[in-house]
Amino acid sequence: MMILPRRFYDRPTVEVARDLLGKVVVHGGVAGRIVETEAYLGLEDGAAHASRGLTARTKVIFGAPGHAYVYFIYGMYHCLNLVAEAEGSPGCVLIRALEPILGMEKMQQRRGVERLEALTSGPGKLTVAMGIDLNLNGADVTQGDFTVRRDGFLLDFPIAEGPRIGIRKAADWPLRFWLRGNRFVSKG
Repeated sequence: MMILPRRFYDRPTVEVARDLLGKVVVHGGVAGRIVETEAYLGLEDGAAHASRGLTARTKVIFGAPGHAYVYFIYGMYHCLNLVAEAEGSPGCVLIRALEPILGMEKMQQRRGVERLEALTSGPGKLTVAMGIDLNLNGADVTQGDFTVRRDGFLLDFPIAEGPRIGIRKAADWPLRFWLRGNRFVSKG
């Protein structure tokens, strides 16, 4: 499987969010196919962390594309975002759901869940299953052990779009993308 190059991420965030569908996140002996994403558009997007400007927390989003922005939410979950756009132009894509394809037993053990559909069908669930935490914030996903790859598998699902989930600001913006009919998409 070919690792996605930096130029894949160095594009408008919405394009990256749509094009990440079907790509594969690989980390520490487990992997999952991306089946749901949300785009966050930077300074003008009230729901985006970057809308507050450059801070210690958002520094990664303002940096080079192709890096992971991992943050802790609700005092219990990590969320994985991938930085898009050119350096200095903050944009990122939240990975909302994965279809497990490698290391399911390890994922089940980490999550304490047997049913495959429940392993990675939400942003907090997938980071636990994949072993992704704050230690990976700022990681370059274009090289190393934690990467996003193209595997050549042709997806048989149309792409759907709609409003983002679980936010208050700019919640009606149609920046959530998913593979319609895929059983691993989050339930919202």
